[in-house]
Amino acid sequence: MTEVLVLCYHAVSPTWTATLSVTPDALERQLSLLVRRGWRGATFSEAVLDPPSQRTLAVTFDDAFASVRSLAEPILSKLELPATVFAPTAFMSNRQCLQWDGIEHWQQTPAAHEVTGMDWNDLAELVDRGWEVGSHAHTHPRLPGLDDQALRFELETSSEACRESLRRPCRSIAYPYGDVDRRVVQSAREAGYVTGAALLSPLKRAPMCWPRVGVWHNNSDRRFGLKINPVLRRWRDSRFWP
Repeated sequence: MTEVLVLCYHAVSPTWTATLSVTPDALERQLSLLVRRGWRGATFSEAVLDPPSQRTLAVTFDDAFASVRSLAEPILSKLELPATVFAPTAFMSNRQCLQWDGIEHWQQTPAAHEVTGMDWNDLAELVDRGWEVGSHAHTHPRLPGLDDQALRFELETSSEACRESLRRPCRSIAYPYGDVDRRVVQSAREAGYVTGAALLSPLKRAPMCWPRVGVWHNNSDRRFGLKINPVLRRWRDSRFWP
C-alpha cells in the first residue's frame, strides 16, 4: 500500500521562537530521519495525484518566508528532496514584511526581520531547482469567512499572479490558517486548482482537501515521531479525532 506523508512547515530560523518557526537543526534531523526510513520526496501535487514511490514524502512551506530559500533549501538539496512553497501573492512583488493576523506583532520586536518574505525571483529560482510553487490565496485571509465575490478574488488573483510571474500553471493551494469548508473547496476547484492542502479538517481526505502534519517550534523529536506514526495519522484524519 502506498503511503503519502505531507508535512507543513513555515519559517526556519536558529533563533526565532515563534510557534511557526523551526530551527535548521530540527528540520534537518526530522527530514533525515524520514529519508533513512525509506521515504522519497515529491512535490505536493505529485504526492497527492500520482505518488512516485511506496513511501512518498511531500515537504511543504506555507507563507513563503525568505528563510525557506536561505536556510531550508540547502538542507533539502543535500537530502535530495524537492518541496512546495505556498505563496500569498499580494506580498511577492518584492522582499517585504509579511502582514496578516498572527504575525504582524513581530514587526515591533527584534525579530522583525524574520517575517520578511520571498519575491518572485526567489520563487522562480526554487522552481528551477524542482520545487513547486502554489497559492496561499492573495492576501492570506480566512477563506470560509469571505463572501462569494471576495473568495473568487482571492483564489483567482493568486492563481493568475503565480501563472504570470512564474510562467506555468498554478495547480495547488494551501488554505490560509488551514481553514477550509465545502464552499471554499468548490470555489478553488472552479478557479482551476486541482490540489488543496489543509491541516486538520472535518472534510473527507481528497486531492482538494489533503491533510498535512503541522510541525512547530516546540515539537520535540519524540513528538515529531508520534506525529508521523502511520496509525496515529490515520486516527488523526478520521472522524473519531477529538
